[in-house]
Amino acid sequence: MALKATIFKARLQIADMDRDHYGDYPLTLARHPSETDERMMVRLLAFALNASEGLEFTRGLSSDEEAELWRMSLSGEIDLWIEVGLPAEERLRKACGRAHRVLVYSYGRRTAPIWWQKLGDALARFDNLRVYQLPADGTEQLAAMAERNMDLSATIQDGHIWFGTSDRSVEIIPQVLK
Repeated sequence: MALKATIFKARLQIADMDRDHYGDYPLTLARHPSETDERMMVRLLAFALNASEGLEFTRGLSSDEEAELWRMSLSGEIDLWIEVGLPAEERLRKACGRAHRVLVYSYGRRTAPIWWQKLGDALARFDNLRVYQLPADGTEQLAAMAERNMDLSATIQDGHIWFGTSDRSVEIIPQVLK
């Protein structure tokens, strides 16, 4: 019998001063059996950084044809495609061909720098691709915040993100790789 996804509920309050976007989002996240708390929380962070009307979580790990998050235009085209982790070059090439904008939020203490060193030159040709590396200490602290029911806040200003609960928070400064 196949393992089922674990459902997490998050109430996310966002104050994004960089984009002048403020909102409260009741979110439901399905964590795939093979997904870690760190990866799930990075998906939540990616949502906070790009929150807007129409941005939604997809089937993610369960589908090769969908992003982790995306936003569709009114005409049905993919306006924004967001990946987290260390996606393969082929996956990013397909995403860049299908979407107007593609964002990658990479993370991993040892693996992310090696991934970027290997793929950076090959991905340089895609003008619609932006790649960020999240600090390992920050994503590990995010993972510690994972609970089945979460009340979270995200404050974004000058490229810094303060993400937290009522009793703890973490500051994350994504490094722009491309």
